Amino acid sequence: MTDFFTQPGRFHRGNLHTHSTLSDGALEPAEVCRRYKAEGYDFISLTDHLIGMYDYPIADTTGYRGNGFTTIPGAEIHSGAQQNGELWHILAVGLPMDFAPPLVPAFLAHEDQESGPDLAARARAAGAYVSVAHPHWSGLTLDDARSITAAHSIEAYNHGCAMGCDRPDGFHTLDLLLAEGRRLNLVATDDAHFTEPDHFGGWVMVKATENDPDALLDSLKAGTFYSSQGPELRNIAITERHVEVECSAVASIIVQAHGNRAKAVHGLSMTRGKLPLNLFAASPWIRVSVIDKAGKRAWSNPIWLED
Repeated sequence: MTDFFTQPGRFHRGNLHTHSTLSDGALEPAEVCRRYKAEGYDFISLTDHLIGMYDYPIADTTGYRGNGFTTIPGAEIHSGAQQNGELWHILAVGLPMDFAPPLVPAFLAHEDQESGPDLAARARAAGAYVSVAHPHWSGLTLDDARSITAAHSIEAYNHGCAMGCDRPDGFHTLDLLLAEGRRLNLVATDDAHFTEPDHFGGWVMVKATENDPDALLDSLKAGTFYSSQGPELRNIAITERHVEVECSAVASIIVQAHGNRAKAVHGLSMTRGKLPLNLFAASPWIRVSVIDKAGKRAWSNPIWLED
């Protein structure tokens, strides 16, 4: 779906993955919210680790809303082992304050714990927007990724993982699942702890009629957003013959599809691009990337051509 670009409302800039002193972050919740607001964000979700060693926190950030800035409750939730034995990391934005935490005393997986897939399903059933966190950093296998059937999206870019260990990506995981017909979106996040330069590097731009937690959450679930490190996507139109992209000034506009199918156009200060649709006739989906002259990117969600 791409018609949301031209529908009523405006884009709101938000970070969906943030930590504070309620878990392993360096800053108090109030200061985290102040800094994001000062940097021009419209909203954040403070997603501290739902772990026993931190007393299972779900941050109450309602007191930091106001003057054009809002918050969505959330947490990074954990339980059970991935195939490599590591504890699952799952992002749950819009998690109710009374969500029953799994029994996870520390960052260790145990056989008797609730599984990651079951925890993700329970979070989604409670109303959360669920993302598979940092697949590259986690060492996620394809079987692991397949098992989280409750996910709305894959964390395709994690700025903290980019800066801290050069393992930022989830695009490969996303594309493999798309190839199997899974209708998943993608998000870019900070995973900010403020212990290194892990903040203000990746965000979502959510189209909504108002900057309200419920409206933003509805838009996330509907997929009416894109992700960015800086460039703006202003419209994507699918005609009978072309994919037409409008954006802020960039050096490259790229359309990717199933397998190795992709096509790029390059230039100087491009704000429009038109790519032939027939190149992707054998693919059920496409997605769009734009790259500016500084190498910063923006990414559309997958677009299912049969729609």
